[in-house]
Amino acid sequence: MTGNRLDNRAAVVTGAADGIGEGIARRFAAEGAAVVVADYDDERGPAVARDLRGLGARAEFIRCDVSRREDVIGAVDLCVERFGSVDILVNNAYRGEGPVRIEKKTDERFDEALRMCLFATKWAMERALPHMKAKGWGRVINMASLNGVNAHMGSADYNVAKEAVRAYSRTAAREWAPYGICVNVICPAAVSAAYRRFAEMAPQVAAATAAANPMGRMGDPESDIGGVAAFLASEDARYLTGNTLFVDGGGHINGVPWVPDFGPED
Repeated sequence: MTGNRLDNRAAVVTGAADGIGEGIARRFAAEGAAVVVADYDDERGPAVARDLRGLGARAEFIRCDVSRREDVIGAVDLCVERFGSVDILVNNAYRGEGPVRIEKKTDERFDEALRMCLFATKWAMERALPHMKAKGWGRVINMASLNGVNAHMGSADYNVAKEAVRAYSRTAAREWAPYGICVNVICPAAVSAAYRRFAEMAPQVAAATAAANPMGRMGDPESDIGGVAAFLASEDARYLTGNTLFVDGGGHINGVPWVPDFGPED
């Protein structure tokens, strides 16, 4: 255990079986929080929850496909049922496909991206609101992306969906501030599951992207991203809401160039 800033707090983290979500779940547990590991990966997810329990934390796994409203609601309900409340909500889960030019993005891909990002965030926040409002305290941390901020090529559906999450978060921050609920956004750059897939597909591009970062590396999901998430989830962040934090080693300053290797027919 590294601290106690989150003692007596209960958190739901979606996409917590790997990558950034796992890093945040581990940091929350180390800070004393009870954690619901919500993920559609029913092999890695239970293993992460068991590992957290082995470290002395309270943790439960629930299979959660964030494109399904009932799964998202179930994750919040499980947190309340097992841990007595839902104090912290991290909307992180996403699964996507490889880069495709904007004119070839289907309506179905846009619909799926919006369900996993905007609607999953909406469903979880709406379900958690009565519990947070009753306590006069809550922390919502929504994960967006530098892809949307920098308009990276090949991911228009993802970019749009993540920017929608940012707009939704700012509005919720304004409306829910009187209830003691803080809503903030992280745009991370870290060695996530998606980044590992990208690095396998285009190792030279991935290496160049990391080298172009002012700090010369990609972030660590637990120590770099999880540390900021733990701050946002704590009492220390009680006067911070409606903000986007670029937890990216400075990559947003001038924008990290990323151009997918489109073929002539892509």
